[in-house]
Amino acid sequence: MNKFSRTIAIAGRDLIFETGKLARQAHGSVTLQLGETILLATACRTDLPPEEAQFFPLRVDYQEKFSASGKTLGGFIKREGKLSEREILISRLIDRPLRPMFEEGYCNEVQVLTYVLSYDAVHAPDPLAICAASAALVISDIPIIRPVAAVRVAFIEGNFVINPTMSQMENSLLDLILAGTEEGILMIEGYADFLREDQIFQAIEEGFRAVQIIAQGLREWGEFLDKPKSCGKLRLLSQACLDRVDHSIGKEIQAAVQCRQPEKFQEAIELAKEKAFQILQNEESEASISTAFKKLLSHYLRKMILNENLRLDGRSPEEIRPISIQMGPLPRTHGSALFTRGGTQALSVCTLGGEKMAQRYEDLLSGENSARRFYLQYFFPPFSVGEVGRMGTPGRREIGHGKLAERSLAPVLPPVPLFPYVIRLESNIFESNGSSSMASVCAGCLSLMDAGVPVKRPVAGIAMGLIFEGERFVILSDITGKEDAHGDMDLKVAGDSEGITAFQLDIKSNGITLQIMKAALAQAKVGLTHILHKMLEVSPKSKQQLSRYAPRIETIHVKPSKIGVIIGPGGKQIRALNEETGATVDIDDNGVVSISANSQEAIQKAKELIHNLIAEVEIGKTYKGQVVSIVPFGVFVKIFEKEGLCHISEFDNVRINNLHEVCKEGDFIEVKVLDINERGQIKLSRKATLSSVSPPLASSQYSSH
Repeated sequence: MNKFSRTIAIAGRDLIFETGKLARQAHGSVTLQLGETILLATACRTDLPPEEAQFFPLRVDYQEKFSASGKTLGGFIKREGKLSEREILISRLIDRPLRPMFEEGYCNEVQVLTYVLSYDAVHAPDPLAICAASAALVISDIPIIRPVAAVRVAFIEGNFVINPTMSQMENSLLDLILAGTEEGILMIEGYADFLREDQIFQAIEEGFRAVQIIAQGLREWGEFLDKPKSCGKLRLLSQACLDRVDHSIGKEIQAAVQCRQPEKFQEAIELAKEKAFQILQNEESEASISTAFKKLLSHYLRKMILNENLRLDGRSPEEIRPISIQMGPLPRTHGSALFTRGGTQALSVCTLGGEKMAQRYEDLLSGENSARRFYLQYFFPPFSVGEVGRMGTPGRREIGHGKLAERSLAPVLPPVPLFPYVIRLESNIFESNGSSSMASVCAGCLSLMDAGVPVKRPVAGIAMGLIFEGERFVILSDITGKEDAHGDMDLKVAGDSEGITAFQLDIKSNGITLQIMKAALAQAKVGLTHILHKMLEVSPKSKQQLSRYAPRIETIHVKPSKIGVIIGPGGKQIRALNEETGATVDIDDNGVVSISANSQEAIQKAKELIHNLIAEVEIGKTYKGQVVSIVPFGVFVKIFEKEGLCHISEFDNVRINNLHEVCKEGDFIEVKVLDINERGQIKLSRKATLSSVSPPLASSQYSSH
């Protein structure tokens, strides 16, 4: 097979796509290079769809090879295994814009695999992974409707930057990944430090222009290679079947969507479906009837919203469901909050701890021994939707929802010097009917405030939907599960009335226009303000005091050169500190010492011992030291953790024949540092601290405290 390449210039840098060199047996295989970062993406399909498949079985996986940057994993097993959290999140980023781009009725299994083969620590691979995966499908015989492209947008010193370098991202107030086609936007994943809606919209505009350029280049490349698409047998529902089901139960479905109570709606829907099966069981397959039923339910639900501006539960498009909040429902946790909005309920629990509670992780960008001081873990048990399901490790959806809520809340956290705690949030979803991730943001913020975390400003979250037909569209605030399933958009926005901290967009159609995006952001702001007002009514500000069950933590700064002194050989000294004080002492490479304990006394004792370890003895200064040993020629006195010699001639103003007669081991005496020689030996004088007429003292007159 011949090699073919395509170069597309974006923001002054070249994206180089190439095929025909690697993985030539795949149905589609492309390498994408930017700088010295190189990714390989492959796409393969099965020849036949699974029997009775009613959905499109697409599997997307992304993996970062540590060898790409000349590293290996830090653990015992050096081989890449199950996907890391970062790899799962990027797999989702690739999947979300690609999935709507396949032909309706196409049910062949498709697998898209993307690998990072070379990483230069300059160009981030995540937006490139979407472009590479799309290119592999474009040049294959797999029937993708049109090319998808993606870019990252940063906001640095008032300017928007397309595909910024890793060093540029350190100074960015925005981290936005946008994917779409030449015609519209398909997916957005963005995190910001309270940027305004107009700034977010401008970032989307800038990003979309770059996306269009890449998508156009991929389309032209696909046309040049001209590989015929193999659609196989599309499993499309016949119009005749749809008409039969509509004729049989169309009126029942229309009546059901007019129900305003969830229980009555569900009962009416089940009865209508059962009737359809009874009437048409000899004419149509069960799968065809189920598919037709879903299409008709979607049709009548969307028609009601577009024509009547009325939703399934009777709300107007802008209306938010009833909200109830309970602060601190769990007495023994450090902080907790129960947030209920309509049929969605989240119980958030905040736990505070020291450095050892930090979440350790390792990935290609961060390397080994990286740690997160704040993390949110999202739990979605099957009973939250009234189902029986598996329990075990979190799925991709749980990881994605948890990360969205986590990054929504990260900008509100206080700086480490002000609040030196590691923070863990749990979001337990007990009921789910629409946007449990945004409920996690609301409950998470409230539990932080209940725990006494001094948040910079409270934030809330809202999910927005869309019904889009031709030129008509209706934007829905605070969508339910049915509106999400049958709508065209799922837009999640977190922040407050002044700015946005996170936003996520998924489109189920062929993309939306910038006009709709702008209207959705404006309506989301109104909804956010309403939800936040309800939250602040219950909890206007963070608690002033931590829970009595939370540990106390203080930090001190030491010179980096003193780190080894505190740790000691093989960690011996720091372990001794922990055992002697009952506190937990941790120290980082910058010399920040974190001391955590359940009592202030333990913290104070640890601080004193650390001070004694690192304090410098200075010539000319007077110290109170402890006599540790007495020898014929003088006494050895301990100052901090160092010992010095006070010669017998420097002990008093008068001659002393026997030091045992005037002091004993364990006594505390004041001494002045006369000299420190090149070997670090300290010369002390008690005489220098006395007046010239002072008489000698008896042993009983020395301090033993």
